[in-house]
Amino acid sequence: MDRQSAVAALHAALTAFTREYVTAAPRWCVALSGGPDSLALTAVAAKMKPTTALIVDHRLQAGSGDVAATAREQAISMGCVEAQVLCVDVGVEGGPEAAARIARYRALDTARGDAPVLLAHTLDDQAETVLLGLGRGSGARSIAGMRPFDPPWCRPLLGVRRTVTHAACAELNLTPWHDPHNSDRRYTRARLRAEVLPLLEDVLGGGVTEALARTATALREDTEALDELAANELAVVSTAGSLDTARLVGLPEAVRRRVIRGWLLAGGASGLTDKQIRGVDTLVTAWRGQGGVAVGSPLRSRRLIAGRRDGMLTLHTEPV
Repeated sequence: MDRQSAVAALHAALTAFTREYVTAAPRWCVALSGGPDSLALTAVAAKMKPTTALIVDHRLQAGSGDVAATAREQAISMGCVEAQVLCVDVGVEGGPEAAARIARYRALDTARGDAPVLLAHTLDDQAETVLLGLGRGSGARSIAGMRPFDPPWCRPLLGVRRTVTHAACAELNLTPWHDPHNSDRRYTRARLRAEVLPLLEDVLGGGVTEALARTATALREDTEALDELAANELAVVSTAGSLDTARLVGLPEAVRRRVIRGWLLAGGASGLTDKQIRGVDTLVTAWRGQGGVAVGSPLRSRRLIAGRRDGMLTLHTEPV
């Protein structure tokens, strides 16, 4: 690799991203862990626009405060106008990886003000996300991967391999922190990275990581088109917070289930699974007088139930 080519590749990726998505933003934030991906992104971003580095200290590992302090010093030395360390308390919801992610995004969203936040997810991260979605079996949405722009979150490096960010750190004489969790086989993503993807690359003759990322892009485009159709239909079939099953039943399955999903979310549901959505769908397509379907919600002492009454889908709560 020619000198500066990795840095140039990152600059080109970020430039192309800003032209398409965030040209009006006078400043931005970057989520900096101190790892090679976010360190390289921060170095490039700070040269392009006033940049605030947001460093989340999950406080899950010994010495995490020192890692955060080092990342802050690196951010200032790379030209960031500000660098903040955000200490969070990680819960237990969804397991350790999910809980850390929830705490991290909440802290970033609070600290960013009105600025977009650059995230250093790479093409390799996208491929791993697709594999995780395949394992969950939750339909096209779960394997559509991460969006490049999901305001306020910006992922300008989704087309860039991880090897490029590592090479950029070497070119810039930056010393990244290597998170031991990324190589800890107790974590699913770490095993995908170390075992599954290399095996797939070997068995299928290479190019698997890029192919998985392309698959995510294609599915995301299809999903977003169907979501738009479903949003339009939801406005037609809903009345006073209920859904007209006579109108729903005539819709194509993919659109109908998206209408149901959108209705459930608007009614306070969260953490919906494909099984729950399909269960509610049977109240439309296979109605035999059955009871309602419990769906995920943030309620603690009550359950959110989708049921059918007088030809309408309705939502109500019941004690746990």
